[in-house]
Amino acid sequence: MIVVNTEIIPGFEILELKGLVQGNTIRAKHLGRDIAASLKNLVGGELKGYTELLTEARRQSLERMMSQAQQLGANAVINVRFTTSAITQGAAELYAYGTAVTVRPIEGNESVTSPDGASAFRPEGSSGSQVPA
Repeated sequence: MIVVNTEIIPGFEILELKGLVQGNTIRAKHLGRDIAASLKNLVGGELKGYTELLTEARRQSLERMMSQAQQLGANAVINVRFTTSAITQGAAELYAYGTAVTVRPIEGNESVTSPDGASAFRPEGSSGSQVPA
């Protein structure tokens, strides 16, 4: 599955628009992380507990969005965006959304690769995903 935050995928043509897809997760703060964060606020530095929490929330939201795209028969999601909102004090939603599409390499570009060197085109039924860490 190709996932990009642009409206096009260089080297590919969009064959079919499948529609809006989304994935979300709601995460609550953890008492242990809050205590550690309070201590870090005194001395400064990265709040690693919260960084890990948000990284996992982004990953889970993306996976849910990609799953929905696969159910629609898409092999790519373009124009991907993230948004957050507070649900209650201490809990927030992370929401990922984009446009599911079916793409194919433009003739002569069948060997297009993604920035990580993996094949950027994954035919229907193939496995694997490119979820940013």
